[in-house]
This record gives sequence, C-alpha cells and structure tokens, in this order.
Amino acid sequence: MNRTSLDFWNKSPPMRKRLITIALVFVAAVLITTVASVVPVEKQEATKTTDQLRNTIQTLKDNDMLLQYIFGNNFMITLLMFVPFAGPLIGGYVLFNTGLVVGSIAVSQDTSPLLSMAELFLTPIAWLEYIVYAMAMAASIWLSWRILQNRSRHEMVNTAKFMSLSAVILFVAAVIETAIIYAAV
Repeated sequence: MNRTSLDFWNKSPPMRKRLITIALVFVAAVLITTVASVVPVEKQEATKTTDQLRNTIQTLKDNDMLLQYIFGNNFMITLLMFVPFAGPLIGGYVLFNTGLVVGSIAVSQDTSPLLSMAELFLTPIAWLEYIVYAMAMAASIWLSWRILQNRSRHEMVNTAKFMSLSAVILFVAAVIETAIIYAAV
C-alpha cells in the first residue's frame, strides 16, 4: 500500500471509515452468497430443500408466526455477526448457506442461480438485510480492532447503536417480506 492510500485512510473522518468498511463488507457478503448459489446441487436435493422451506413458511403462516419468525431469525443471526473476531466468520458461513439455498431453489425451478440472485436484489428485502449484515460484520471488525488496541469502551457504544439500528431495519424488512409472502398466495 502506498503512502497516499494510507494518508486517505488516516485523514478520513471516523464515519467515512465506517461507511467504507460497511460497503466493502457488503460487497464481500453479496459475493459469498453469489458464489455459493452456483455450487452444483442435485435436482432431488434442491427439490427437498425447497419443499422444506415451503413447508416451514406454510406452518408459520398457519400459526400466524411468520413475521415474528422472520424478524427473530434474522436478528439472532445478525447478533452473532456482531461478535468480536468471530462475527465475520459466522456471517460468511451464514451467507454461504443462504447462497446454497438460493441455488437450490433455482435448480428446483429450472432457472439460473445467478438470475435468482439478481431477482433477490430487485426487492428491498435483500438490500435491507445485506446492509444490516454488512453493518454487523463491519462493527465486529471495528470492535475487534479496538479490543486489540485496548480501546474498546467507546467502540462498545458504537456497536450498541449499530445493534439498535439493525433491529429497526430488520423489523421493517420482516414486515415487507411477510407482506410479500402473504400477497403471493
């Protein structure tokens, strides 16, 4: 890295550094999911995965628990992504598995996994969720760095703020996703 690059980073205000980190993690998150979506899967296994997902959604709808489940599941996963040091690894694992499910759904519907990935980002749900996941993993990176510097106290406050913002965004995303699922019937 040359001196100019370091000067840019060192002279950037903290919020700009955080936004850059979030943007980079967002790109990495989408890439991880996209790569996983094209992992070859047998049609029979893909159909089984898709059927399990449909059954889960139907059971949640029948019990009027869809919104709570979507929000709770996504928020719990997000909280794990905030964990210092381990958060980005957990996030990478979750996003890879998400890509496998996207790929399975595509294969079971005889469509391209890459097309399915693109379709995901035509809805606000994917954008909102991936922004939250990127914020969580970026916050984990920042908190981990501050722990290594023995300066974690203030960073804990920033992390708590990002957690609160994540909850609000994920709730909005869950409301939208629930509405779309009910409208699809």
